[in-house]
Amino acid sequence: MRLGIRLLFAFFLINGIAAFFVLRVFMAEIKPSVREVMEDMMVDTANILAELASEDLAAGRLAAGASNSSASPFAQHVRRYATRPIDAAIWGFSKQSLDYRITVTDTTGRVLFDSENRALGADHSQWRDVARTLRGEYGARSTRDVEGDDTSGVMHVAAPIYVQGQIAGVLTVAKPTRTVQRFIDRAERKVFMGGLLLLALSAAVGVAVTLWMVWNVRRLRDYALSVQGPAEGERHDPGAPPTPALAVPEVPGELGDLARAMDRMRARLEGRDYIEGYVRALTHELKSPVAAIRGAGELLHDDLPDADRAEFATQVVQQSERLQRIIDRLLELSKLEQRHHAEGRAPVALHACAEAAIAQTRARAGQRGISLTLEGHGTSGPWEAELVTLALTNLLDNAIDFAPAGSMVRVELEGATVAVQDSGPGVPDYALPRLGERFFTTARPGGERSGSGLGLAIVQRVMALHGGQMVARNTAPGLRVGLEFPVGH
Repeated sequence: MRLGIRLLFAFFLINGIAAFFVLRVFMAEIKPSVREVMEDMMVDTANILAELASEDLAAGRLAAGASNSSASPFAQHVRRYATRPIDAAIWGFSKQSLDYRITVTDTTGRVLFDSENRALGADHSQWRDVARTLRGEYGARSTRDVEGDDTSGVMHVAAPIYVQGQIAGVLTVAKPTRTVQRFIDRAERKVFMGGLLLLALSAAVGVAVTLWMVWNVRRLRDYALSVQGPAEGERHDPGAPPTPALAVPEVPGELGDLARAMDRMRARLEGRDYIEGYVRALTHELKSPVAAIRGAGELLHDDLPDADRAEFATQVVQQSERLQRIIDRLLELSKLEQRHHAEGRAPVALHACAEAAIAQTRARAGQRGISLTLEGHGTSGPWEAELVTLALTNLLDNAIDFAPAGSMVRVELEGATVAVQDSGPGVPDYALPRLGERFFTTARPGGERSGSGLGLAIVQRVMALHGGQMVARNTAPGLRVGLEFPVGH
């Protein structure tokens, strides 16, 4: 399972469990909380009405069946309350009825007054609200009008009626719970919708955090892949300079620390691998001339004819020169690889660089009977003249090695491109992509392999410093190597 899916799954699991319990607590607490507030208000109402009813109860005007009970000021006020017109907008709901039912019982629990005239004379002494209030305790109860129907519940709250400091009766205020159910339902809907919104916002935050985390981790992964060595089976030039890695990802916190640690590790590993590959390739290239010099030197100790002695001495000189060329070009390449860009300031003409390179190689070309020509004019640009001349000199040396005696090597200029064209055998197609690798050489026309394999590597590095490229192709006959400099460099 991928990291992003795991993070999302874990986040949704935690968030879902938390949302479930939070919503459950809220939904479970709404109804009791509303009824607690309702009971609190009914307690106040019951005690106020108990004080108002105390005078009529003491005078006997509330006795059941009393001829003057209907003339009781308390009873008249209560009945007028029940018939009052009402149209109140309460937080979006319309209230059009008054729902209190008021009863008064004596000290035996017999009903003396009922605002709805449903229980006059009934014995309520066993009802919890009346019984507890008569004992001087707080009395309240909730009873269903219809058995098994939760919506038919009625809350009763009682208060004692005092006459001369003694409990003379009980006043009970009753209110159906269905009158507040719509408020409960609306509150539950709001809590539920709010919970869903919170869940959606949390999910969005979770997705955003997961995407951020996965994006940063993938940046670290890509960076790690860019600095690792070649996979098994991939061709790798052991002498080639380290491939530039991606920039160190700018990520916060511990991920940033990890990125910087990876960069330090990369630098150490690249330095070690670079030196190891460099030494291995260099050792391989030095083996042949050293072995040849040693063999010739051992033979020179023997008594040899003058012709053989001269041949072996010439071989020692040639192999020594080869060693010298390898060392000189390694030093040049090493200097170039320490640099990150060319230092061109004033415009440099490719034509002048080509003339300088031809002047440096004309003597060697003349020894092989090869003529050098310059065609075109080219352009100028902010390039480093010394490096451009160095690259062209190496190209000309390479072309002279492959060109047949008596042939011509042309230097062609066109815009920001300079190309060296010879008329030699070219190179095998498989070798074209490898031209420019350090120590990679191909056989000369005579079968000898005297090249150092560093000339084109120097050219590649010069072009990399200028932001250009080297392009080689067979022209049958010959090989054409072009240097394409960036126009806007």
